[in-house]
Amino acid sequence: METKRSKFNKQGFIKIDQLITLDEVDTLRTIYDKLLQDKAKTAHLRSDLAGADNSADRKVERITQIMRPSTIAQELIENTAYKKAEQWAKDLLGQDMELDFDMMINKAPNTNTPTPWHQDAAYWIAMPDKRSASCWIALDKVFEENGCMWFIPKTEGTPILPHKNLPNGGALYCVTDSSKAVSIPLNPGGCTFHDGFSLHFSQGNATKTQRRALILNFRPKKMIEFEREQGVDHTGERKQRN
Repeated sequence: METKRSKFNKQGFIKIDQLITLDEVDTLRTIYDKLLQDKAKTAHLRSDLAGADNSADRKVERITQIMRPSTIAQELIENTAYKKAEQWAKDLLGQDMELDFDMMINKAPNTNTPTPWHQDAAYWIAMPDKRSASCWIALDKVFEENGCMWFIPKTEGTPILPHKNLPNGGALYCVTDSSKAVSIPLNPGGCTFHDGFSLHFSQGNATKTQRRALILNFRPKKMIEFEREQGVDHTGERKQRN
């Protein structure tokens, strides 16, 4: 664990070959696919990170994001993946780490739409305690051609770079030197952890099968409380405080 912790703090990300078993993966896939198919129930939490595309050959979502799926499928919170990931977050960054929000990101078959280089912190409000850990769990075998994660190892004092929205909406992106980027293929049940300042990217899915990822985001309990006080719950626009 000490090696993993040191590596995470130094370079901003780590790989864990097997966070959960294949049986646990199958349980998550069943819940995941049900939510993907239920567009009515997930409409208020759902978006296409690829942005708008009204062309005739774009009748499917290319990069489906569903924020906080556990608010709909509440059995997720008790799932072993959530418990194991939380323990890793505590071991990496401290015992005050808790789940802030979860999300699903699915890359549909044959869509070949990359998720551009970005830092997660570019999406977040400023917080006095900047510790964070995002656990990216592969529910399919992931590799470069279907959209595995790529990371650029951090250097000391890595800032949040200027980010812009893609021209057609959707995800944020930034311009960066990716010459030192490394890809992280995973088997189902494997995961990566990265912090909010780590630059990361994934290629589009050029294969015939979907690429399902479940992401669990952790930060200190007091910072979660701070976010909620500011009306941030990660389900969309900031909520008005009462």
